Amino acid sequence: AAAVMALAADLTREEHRTKAMAGIGMTIGFSFMLAMIIGPSIDGWVGVSGIFWLTALLALIGIAIIHLIVPTPVQSRIHRDAEPIPAMFSRVLKHSDLLRLDFGIFSLHLILTALFLVVPLALRDAGLPAAEHTLVYFPLMLVSIIGMAPFLVLSEIKQKTKPIFLGAVVLLGLAQLALWYNNDDLWPIIFAIGAFFTAFNFLEATLPSLVSKTAPADAKGTAMGVYSTSQFAGAFMGGLFGGWAHQALGIEAVFLLGAIVTLMWLLIALKMSKPKRHVSKILQLGIMPQDHADNVATSLRQIKGIVEAVVVGEEGLAYLKIDRDLLNMADLDAFIASQG
Repeated sequence: AAAVMALAADLTREEHRTKAMAGIGMTIGFSFMLAMIIGPSIDGWVGVSGIFWLTALLALIGIAIIHLIVPTPVQSRIHRDAEPIPAMFSRVLKHSDLLRLDFGIFSLHLILTALFLVVPLALRDAGLPAAEHTLVYFPLMLVSIIGMAPFLVLSEIKQKTKPIFLGAVVLLGLAQLALWYNNDDLWPIIFAIGAFFTAFNFLEATLPSLVSKTAPADAKGTAMGVYSTSQFAGAFMGGLFGGWAHQALGIEAVFLLGAIVTLMWLLIALKMSKPKRHVSKILQLGIMPQDHADNVATSLRQIKGIVEAVVVGEEGLAYLKIDRDLLNMADLDAFIASQG
């Protein structure tokens, strides 16, 4: 994942990089869901061993795409908005709100992996053959995407992100408690999975946006690196602890484990600062001595609506965090023009 982000950063201009990274992030999230939906059907056609052969084939296709289609970067360098900077790790790891978000994505993927170790077993035991699980996952996924869309819009436009975010975490926990309480009846299982998907999709879409808004202007790539590591670590721990709970205590224990992790997440998220409507922006100013870059950064911070400004002289770039409700773009354009 880190190599893909670095390559994408080398191949995109600063003004388009955020959109490119968002596209990659959505593709990663979509792949989780797509694999879950089509996995049962593939298993019915080629079996578990066939799924591993399919993985190998997809890897070879990926190599071919990189080698034959993706261009080689003309210049490869570090991009602070997309890649981790070692010197920034201590700053990011001391940021309490970022740590809360990292714990959030860790918990979300721990719960997802643990849950879907046993949900197929619960569906099978409730009378639905494994080959037909796609008939449950696919419509539930569509309904959940439609269901969470209004809440995404509401959280952004009405600035209700925190209460809706906390509500989604609560829904995530309630879905797992419902599965714990009744995991041998098909329709309650289906309704609980639908509630889970709705909460999961909202949180999966909201968390990276919150990281981007919360991270220091010149440490966004580092913050996203820690976030991505937390995501994959959560998936690993979900498999580890979910498998142990299932083996030692049964299916119900896995659902209860997910509910407990969700409660821990909720208690941590309650102290999260109210998200602000900040966006990141990068300006190309040209290479300059660092002392002059520091003066430029000070001048940028005087413009109303610019919350943070860091200018790196050797890169010739200004990393800004902007309050969209306060910024007067004419003032910023005038400043850029004055810099030549």
